[in-house]
Amino acid sequence: MNASAHIGVTGLAVMGRSLARNFARHGYTVAVHNRTPSRTRSLMEEFGHEGTFVPAETAQELVAALQRPRRLMIMVQAGAATDAVIDEFAPLLDDGDMIIDGGNAHFADTRRREADLRERGIHFVGAGVSGGEEGALHGPSIMVGGSKESYAVLGPMFETISAQVDGQACSTRIGSDGAGHFVKMVHNGIEYADMQLIAEAYDLLRQVAGYGPAEIGEIFRAWNKGRLESYLVEITAEVLSHTDPGTGKPFVDVVADTAGQKGTGRWTVQTALDLASPVTAVAQATFARAASGQASLRAAYRPLPGGVRIPMSRSEAERFTSQVEQALYASKVIAYDQGLKMIQDAALTYGWDIDLAAVAGIWRGGCIIRAAFLDRIRTAYAAEPRLVSLLAEPGFAKEITAVQVPWREVVAASVRRGVPTPAFAAALSYYDTLRADRLPAALLQGQRDYFGAHSYRRTDRQGAFHTHWGHPDRSETEV
Repeated sequence: MNASAHIGVTGLAVMGRSLARNFARHGYTVAVHNRTPSRTRSLMEEFGHEGTFVPAETAQELVAALQRPRRLMIMVQAGAATDAVIDEFAPLLDDGDMIIDGGNAHFADTRRREADLRERGIHFVGAGVSGGEEGALHGPSIMVGGSKESYAVLGPMFETISAQVDGQACSTRIGSDGAGHFVKMVHNGIEYADMQLIAEAYDLLRQVAGYGPAEIGEIFRAWNKGRLESYLVEITAEVLSHTDPGTGKPFVDVVADTAGQKGTGRWTVQTALDLASPVTAVAQATFARAASGQASLRAAYRPLPGGVRIPMSRSEAERFTSQVEQALYASKVIAYDQGLKMIQDAALTYGWDIDLAAVAGIWRGGCIIRAAFLDRIRTAYAAEPRLVSLLAEPGFAKEITAVQVPWREVVAASVRRGVPTPAFAAALSYYDTLRADRLPAALLQGQRDYFGAHSYRRTDRQGAFHTHWGHPDRSETEV
């Protein structure tokens, strides 16, 4: 077989097929392969006219079709399936060749695979691809982790097929080994929080303000013309405006209120605990999905009393709607801030040199959490790469100061009326935790020292100390 293909794609399910077509549409010759050859034939029959494809029925044929250095992109299920494909193809590759994992792999697996293949002379690249089927086909956001040498070869290709915003490609090298998949994981964690916050805003407008789904859809459509402009707010307006053709009811009223997840939100929370990075809005959004699926538990709680829901007048509803918009904006800023801080924490732990301005830049297009205010986030980190928080930037600090009262009013209203807002409350609590002059953690330290002799630190002198709680004089010693 003539080695003519610029890149190979194995795994032709929705994402793999869409990426292969994207490469071909941009003039690259693409070798395509699937464990089930019928899927390869289907791609050729349906989309072979879109560009130059080289079908391969075996791993050997796929490798033989690739130009050197070979670039092989794996688009299969994360975990054991990815390892199996790597084990199949790696022996067929040579020094300097590249294997790119474009799936939602756990970053720790990517780090392990990169170290193993590096010893064998093969570049392993973990590429987080965001945007779903449409993004993969028309222009995703691509978060790449791997060696500088591999990105020198792959970068121009990824930047060509990625989304473009203001002339900038939404693809960049994030850092070494698992950095790309880590940032993609955090992206998905922020996505969980953003979606939950939007859902809570909808619930408040319906349960407290008394608006119907279509009316709320129009409210979101108006919000999408302002500072809340984003892909998720845009599609929320569309979903809320949709009427179920079978029943004539609002679409949201015929959909079961249980939300699934594919695991990346859970990974974000688990990893955040390992890093001691407090992504509380992400955590509450993830637990909210888990709670929605607890049918028997919800049935047990349902008869219990809740808050008092007093109907609002039209003017009261309009005022409350403005407050919800402000609370949603503030909470979204907190959610993004938590995710970006988690990336900083991971960079210190794993030795990654991550440019947060570049991360915000490639999130502006193609990906699910693309939003207008990401351009301001990019500008903030470009001006101060070591910025510890978005709220340390004067513009964001001024905005949050301006909206913190209505933010509190919304959370208080949800509590009084018994409408659950776990993500709104978590974001506000995080804000109050970090701005507090003094936290009750001092008492926690005393408790830990009492029952476990874990020691504590003092505010008035250096060192660690232990109080002998069982002694009559409760003397203190330095440890």
